[in-house]
Amino acid sequence: MQKPYVLAVETSAPIGSVAIALGEQILAETTFSGPMRHSSEIFPAIDGLLGRLGRGPKEIKQVYISVGPGSFTGLRIAVTIAKTMYLANAAKIVAVDTLDVIAANAVHYTKEKNIKFRKIAVILDAKRGQFFIAVYQRNPSGERRATSDGIWKKILPDSLMTASQFLEKFAGQAEPVWLLGMGLVHHKDKFKVDGICFFEEKYWTPRAEKVHLLGWKMAQAGNFADALTLQPNYLRVPDIRQKKG
Repeated sequence: MQKPYVLAVETSAPIGSVAIALGEQILAETTFSGPMRHSSEIFPAIDGLLGRLGRGPKEIKQVYISVGPGSFTGLRIAVTIAKTMYLANAAKIVAVDTLDVIAANAVHYTKEKNIKFRKIAVILDAKRGQFFIAVYQRNPSGERRATSDGIWKKILPDSLMTASQFLEKFAGQAEPVWLLGMGLVHHKDKFKVDGICFFEEKYWTPRAEKVHLLGWKMAQAGNFADALTLQPNYLRVPDIRQKKG
C-alpha cells in the first residue's frame, strides 16, 4: 500500500510550524519567523516545503493538526487548513491534543539527558490566573495505553485550574513532577515548590514534528476526525463569546 503524503500543522503556540511527511518519515519542517505569524506565513510555508520536495498540494492525503487547547486564533487557522484540504483533496484529518504534543518532547529529553522520571505535567497559560494542565505518568514496562509515543499514560485529562490547585494535588509527593509547556515562560515562579522540577525551556514548545509523530499513530489506528464537525479544543470559549452569554 502506498504511503500518503502528510501535512502536519502546529499553530496553537505563539510560534507556529508546519511539516511534510511521507508516511511515518518527516521530509521537511519549517518554523515561522516570529510570534503570531500564523495567518501571514502558513500558506507560504506550506508552498515552500512542497516546492522544495517537488510536490503539489493535491498530493497531500492526510492532515494532522494540533487542535488545542491553545491560541484561539491559531487553532481556528489549523482547523480551517484541515477543512480546506478535506474539501480540495478529500484529505483525511487527525486532530491531535496539543498537551500531548508537548508531552512528547519529554521522550527526547530522557534520551539526551539520561534522566528518568515517572511523572510529567504540561502547563499552558489560560489567562486570568488559570492554566491548561495535563499530567502524565510513565507506563509500566510493556504497557502501551499511552498518549505520547507509547511511554506516557495520561492520568489527569486536559483541565483548567490555578497553580495552587495543581500544586495542592500533585506537589510534595515521593517522586517529583517534571513540568514543561509555554505557560511557564512568565509564570514559572508560581510552580517553584518542593517536589517540582522543570525541563529546559527548549522543550516547552509544541512542534509540527511531534504533531506528525502522534498523528501518524492515530491514523494507523483509524482515529480520523469528522471534517464536518471538527472544532478546536478551546477548553474555555473565547472572551467575545463569554461576553455575549
